[in-house]
Amino acid sequence: MHEAWLRLVGYQEQQWNGRAHFFGAAAEAMRRILIENARRKGAQRHGGGQVKLDIQEIEIATAPKDEELLALSDALEKFAIRDNQKAELVKLRYFVGLTTEEAAKVLGISVPTADRWWNYSRAWLYEEIERQQRF
Repeated sequence: MHEAWLRLVGYQEQQWNGRAHFFGAAAEAMRRILIENARRKGAQRHGGGQVKLDIQEIEIATAPKDEELLALSDALEKFAIRDNQKAELVKLRYFVGLTTEEAAKVLGISVPTADRWWNYSRAWLYEEIERQQRF
Protein backbone atom coordinates (compact mmCIF):
# COMPACT_ATOMS: atom_id res chain seq x y z
CA MET A 1 0.00 0.00 0.00
CA HIS A 2 2.87 2.37 0.76
CA GLU A 3 4.34 1.76 -2.67
CA ALA A 4 0.97 2.56 -4.25
CA TRP A 5 0.76 5.80 -2.29
CA LEU A 6 4.25 6.79 -3.38
CA ARG A 7 3.34 6.11 -6.99
CA LEU A 8 0.17 8.16 -6.66
CA VAL A 9 1.74 11.27 -5.16
CA GLY A 10 5.41 10.83 -5.99
CA TYR A 11 7.55 13.77 -4.99
CA GLN A 12 5.08 16.35 -6.19
CA GLU A 13 1.64 17.40 -5.06
CA GLN A 14 -0.97 15.63 -7.19
CA GLN A 15 -4.27 17.28 -8.10
CA TRP A 16 -7.31 14.99 -8.20
CA ASN A 17 -10.47 15.75 -10.16
CA GLY A 18 -12.69 14.13 -7.55
CA ARG A 19 -13.13 10.75 -5.89
CA ALA A 20 -13.49 8.84 -9.15
CA HIS A 21 -10.15 10.15 -10.43
CA PHE A 22 -8.37 9.33 -7.16
CA PHE A 23 -9.81 5.82 -6.80
CA GLY A 24 -9.21 5.09 -10.48
CA ALA A 25 -5.57 6.07 -10.11
CA ALA A 26 -5.28 4.06 -6.87
CA ALA A 27 -6.75 0.96 -8.53
CA GLU A 28 -4.39 1.26 -11.47
CA ALA A 29 -1.38 1.75 -9.17
CA MET A 30 -2.28 -1.33 -7.11
CA ARG A 31 -2.85 -3.41 -10.26
CA ARG A 32 0.52 -2.42 -11.70
CA ILE A 33 2.35 -3.19 -8.46
CA LEU A 34 0.77 -6.64 -8.21
CA ILE A 35 1.53 -7.40 -11.87
CA GLU A 36 5.14 -6.25 -11.55
CA ASN A 37 5.57 -8.46 -8.48
CA ALA A 38 4.06 -11.46 -10.25
CA ARG A 39 6.31 -10.99 -13.28
CA ARG A 40 9.38 -10.49 -11.10
CA LYS A 41 8.64 -13.65 -9.12
CA GLY A 42 8.22 -15.57 -12.36
CA ALA A 43 11.61 -14.50 -13.69
CA GLN A 44 14.16 -17.30 -14.04
CA ARG A 45 16.72 -15.51 -11.87
CA HIS A 46 14.18 -15.46 -9.03
CA GLY A 47 13.62 -19.18 -9.10
CA GLY A 48 11.40 -19.47 -12.16
CA GLY A 49 8.39 -21.57 -11.32
CA GLN A 50 9.68 -22.79 -7.95
CA VAL A 51 7.23 -22.45 -5.10
CA LYS A 52 8.43 -21.29 -1.68
CA LEU A 53 6.44 -22.39 1.34
CA ASP A 54 6.70 -20.81 4.75
CA ILE A 55 4.56 -22.62 7.27
CA GLN A 56 4.08 -19.38 9.25
CA GLU A 57 2.43 -17.66 6.28
CA ILE A 58 -0.08 -20.33 5.33
CA GLU A 59 -3.61 -18.95 5.46
CA ILE A 60 -6.97 -20.50 4.81
CA ALA A 61 -7.86 -17.80 2.32
CA THR A 62 -4.93 -17.31 -0.03
CA ALA A 63 -3.98 -14.65 -2.51
CA PRO A 64 -4.30 -15.50 -6.20
CA LYS A 65 -1.39 -17.29 -7.82
CA ASP A 66 0.95 -15.15 -9.89
CA GLU A 67 -0.02 -16.85 -13.15
CA GLU A 68 -3.71 -16.27 -12.37
CA LEU A 69 -3.00 -12.61 -11.65
CA LEU A 70 -1.10 -12.23 -14.93
CA ALA A 71 -3.93 -13.90 -16.87
CA LEU A 72 -6.44 -11.56 -15.20
CA SER A 73 -4.32 -8.53 -16.05
CA ASP A 74 -4.05 -9.53 -19.72
CA ALA A 75 -7.79 -10.15 -19.92
CA LEU A 76 -8.52 -6.88 -18.11
CA GLU A 77 -6.42 -4.92 -20.59
CA LYS A 78 -8.44 -6.40 -23.47
CA PHE A 79 -11.66 -5.71 -21.59
CA ALA A 80 -10.66 -2.06 -21.02
CA ILE A 81 -10.36 -1.58 -24.78
CA ARG A 82 -13.85 -3.01 -25.18
CA ASP A 83 -15.50 -1.22 -22.23
CA ASN A 84 -13.32 1.04 -20.10
CA GLN A 85 -16.02 1.92 -17.53
CA LYS A 86 -16.71 -1.70 -16.69
CA ALA A 87 -12.96 -2.36 -16.50
CA GLU A 88 -12.65 0.50 -14.00
CA LEU A 89 -15.38 -1.12 -11.90
CA VAL A 90 -13.41 -4.38 -11.89
CA LYS A 91 -10.22 -2.58 -10.82
CA LEU A 92 -12.02 -0.82 -7.98
CA ARG A 93 -13.67 -4.02 -6.75
CA TYR A 94 -10.75 -6.42 -7.24
CA PHE A 95 -7.60 -4.38 -6.67
CA VAL A 96 -8.83 -1.71 -4.24
CA GLY A 97 -11.37 -3.92 -2.47
CA LEU A 98 -14.33 -1.57 -2.67
CA THR A 99 -17.84 -2.93 -2.25
CA THR A 100 -20.31 -2.65 -5.10
CA GLU A 101 -21.95 0.29 -3.35
CA GLU A 102 -18.64 2.11 -2.84
CA ALA A 103 -17.50 1.50 -6.42
CA ALA A 104 -20.86 2.68 -7.77
CA LYS A 105 -20.52 5.92 -5.81
CA VAL A 106 -16.97 6.48 -7.09
CA LEU A 107 -18.05 5.86 -10.69
CA GLY A 108 -21.25 7.89 -10.36
CA ILE A 109 -23.58 5.03 -11.30
CA SER A 110 -26.44 3.34 -9.50
CA VAL A 111 -25.89 0.21 -7.41
CA PRO A 112 -28.13 -1.92 -9.67
CA THR A 113 -26.10 -0.78 -12.68
CA ALA A 114 -22.87 -1.60 -10.84
CA ASP A 115 -24.26 -5.07 -10.02
CA ARG A 116 -25.13 -5.69 -13.67
CA TRP A 117 -21.74 -4.42 -14.84
CA TRP A 118 -19.96 -6.57 -12.24
CA ASN A 119 -21.81 -9.72 -13.30
CA TYR A 120 -21.18 -9.04 -16.99
CA SER A 121 -17.51 -8.18 -16.37
CA ARG A 122 -16.86 -11.32 -14.34
CA ALA A 123 -18.44 -13.49 -17.03
CA TRP A 124 -16.52 -11.78 -19.83
CA LEU A 125 -13.19 -12.01 -17.97
CA TYR A 126 -13.80 -15.66 -17.08
CA GLU A 127 -14.43 -16.54 -20.72
CA GLU A 128 -11.37 -14.60 -21.87
CA ILE A 129 -9.10 -16.26 -19.31
CA GLU A 130 -10.46 -19.69 -20.26
CA ARG A 131 -9.84 -18.88 -23.95
CA GLN A 132 -6.25 -17.83 -23.16
CA GLN A 133 -5.60 -21.07 -21.30
CA ARG A 134 -6.81 -23.20 -24.19
CA PHE A 135 -4.11 -21.76 -26.44
